[in-house]
Amino acid sequence: MQDSNQTTEGASPGEACEVRPVGLSSIAHLTLATQDISRTAEFFEQTMGWVPIHRPVNIGCPAAWLAISPGQELHLIQVAGFKASEFEAEFGRHIAVRYPLGQFDALKARLVRYGAELIEPKRETPFQRFFFREPNGYVIEVVDAGHAPETDAEL
Repeated sequence: MQDSNQTTEGASPGEACEVRPVGLSSIAHLTLATQDISRTAEFFEQTMGWVPIHRPVNIGCPAAWLAISPGQELHLIQVAGFKASEFEAEFGRHIAVRYPLGQFDALKARLVRYGAELIEPKRETPFQRFFFREPNGYVIEVVDAGHAPETDAEL
């Protein structure tokens, strides 16, 4: 059995593969383009509860930084003419965040109130989750913060 602090790399299903420790790096921030910094920052502040933080002054374009959780940030950069990719989807590019299951209903209500489109998952999982398309067109998955990692054994 694989240690929960290790990952496998580079093998096809059924092949042996190299096992490496997990945790040597982590995501520090995500950067998303937007046409409207104020609207996008307010959306994430009011719906997800992400907190504005000071940003560097040498960016040269409108921007906003939000703290998602300790050590994780969302950077918003204004880009004229920005449009989200057509590949924003469950089986395409999306961002997944953990959120307390008991607060899903309230979160969904806030998302709709601030212009998000709720999207039902296409794939069943042993934990609760949902997707939403925020006003810029990005797709975000919200998963039960208390669920255990999904494994092949659950299929």
